[in-house]
Amino acid sequence: MKIVRTIADASGLVTHDGTVGLVPTMGAFHEGHLALFRAARAENDLVVASLFVNPAQFAANEDLDTYPRDEQRDSKTAEEAGVDLLFAPETGELYPPGFQTWVEVEELGSRLEGERRPGHFRGVATICLKLFNIVRPDRAYFGQKDAQQVAVVKRMVRDLDLEVAIRVVPTVRDADGLALSSRNAYLSPKERELALALPRALATKDAAQARARLNGLDVDYVEVADFEPRVLAAALRVGKTRLIDNVVLDKEAQ
Repeated sequence: MKIVRTIADASGLVTHDGTVGLVPTMGAFHEGHLALFRAARAENDLVVASLFVNPAQFAANEDLDTYPRDEQRDSKTAEEAGVDLLFAPETGELYPPGFQTWVEVEELGSRLEGERRPGHFRGVATICLKLFNIVRPDRAYFGQKDAQQVAVVKRMVRDLDLEVAIRVVPTVRDADGLALSSRNAYLSPKERELALALPRALATKDAAQARARLNGLDVDYVEVADFEPRVLAAALRVGKTRLIDNVVLDKEAQ
């Protein structure tokens, strides 16, 4: 596996003699990321992963400074999973001085997570478009756990006529049912026990029942979202940690 830091190197090393799969990430790899890498490896001749903690996705009061970072561990994990090229740029490489152009997916990016985290999906859409332009992948891989992110990226691809297929990999969960997330590392053992209420509530696949099961917790929302496919989505805070999760409601999409 090659590690590159610059846009020029990333673009120059991507061969289009065969198919290219891209997995955009912010690092802190876990089994959810490995599922994306494996899916990309199975379908493409060249697998590219990006490792970039995107500051544009974080609000001023969020965890940008404390977000888990371990490039040495991540690079080893990616290589073992079959990634060919790891693009790990510095912030200034992707957001040089004077940067002022943003991508806004207006309606989809303004509700649920977008309402609670203003500007978040602007950061997601912008960085994904930049990565698509740099790598020129045939396919890009995202996790179902971030259902709204998937919806935003799919909408951007359609609206801007991008030639990339979006692949969605099912949510990977720990044995106790908690959806894998880099932020799970913030949870104490007691907090993790409380967090298990989230997947258990969503397993009802009923918004009213889910809200009732989360009564007494610090819940941001529990809503049915008409994405493709429809999901029951929820977000809550346990201690200082904010967790999101969803379950697919359309049987044919499961």
